Amino acid sequence: MQNETSKIRRVLMKHAKDAFVSQEKLASEWRSLNYLEEPDFSKACAQSDTLADILIGLGCSVEWLGADETVGIDSIYVRDNAITSDNGLVLCRMGKEARRPEPAAMAPGLKQAGVPVLGQIDGTGKIEGGDLIWLDGNVLCVADGYRTNAEGVRQLTEFLGDAVSEVITVPLPHWNGPGDVLHLMSFISPIAPDLALVYSRIMPVFFRNWLQERGIELVEVPDEEYDSMACNVLAVAPRVAVMLEGNPVTRQRLEKAGADMHLYDGSEISAKGCGGPTCLTRPLERG
Repeated sequence: MQNETSKIRRVLMKHAKDAFVSQEKLASEWRSLNYLEEPDFSKACAQSDTLADILIGLGCSVEWLGADETVGIDSIYVRDNAITSDNGLVLCRMGKEARRPEPAAMAPGLKQAGVPVLGQIDGTGKIEGGDLIWLDGNVLCVADGYRTNAEGVRQLTEFLGDAVSEVITVPLPHWNGPGDVLHLMSFISPIAPDLALVYSRIMPVFFRNWLQERGIELVEVPDEEYDSMACNVLAVAPRVAVMLEGNPVTRQRLEKAGADMHLYDGSEISAKGCGGPTCLTRPLERG
């Protein structure tokens, strides 16, 4: 599990019917959680089904988290709640305060799926799954931003022990401030061990250079497709990926780089809550 691009065998998701619950719940929460618009409940449920069908068609077994009254509509974005390693998962402590109950609510679903949990970040530590990527098996790239702090990373590395050989800290820009959803994966999505999709305009220069020095080819997201989450792409296998509809230039660039792209309509489950396919999924087994 210490990579982002090998074949996904099992993946955890939360269906819109269990995260959004009802149109009434959406109406009461979407503004306070900084959604761009109120999602349509019926369409969102259909889109969850379609995304799962795409993943199943690509050979992934989908495990579903159930409804939980302690969490809000953001709980559909399951990646942020836990960090994977070869030895098991570490439950996060969310930087977004409204999402703090989500990792604990995920724990029963992980137990049912037979996934070992190494521990949970606590105290003043903050860390979210969208702020981390694994490279080369034991190199962990982690953000320093509004959602993840040094204490969270310290606790995480203690849980991981010798499973991690190097931690690369990537400072994030202020961008739109602490209320925005800017993660490390807001500007990078690994597509294969030697290929990554990036939006270089907000990447630290050292990190961009470091990736290229490791032999990773970078495919650029154009400015006009960044806000429509073209940079949020889920690798299901090396050069096999799922992305949100509506980003034709990015799709063409990825296909030119040899990627097999699969598109889904995420107008309700992705675009309005600013969470693409990596956010909607937590791979449990790869390889």
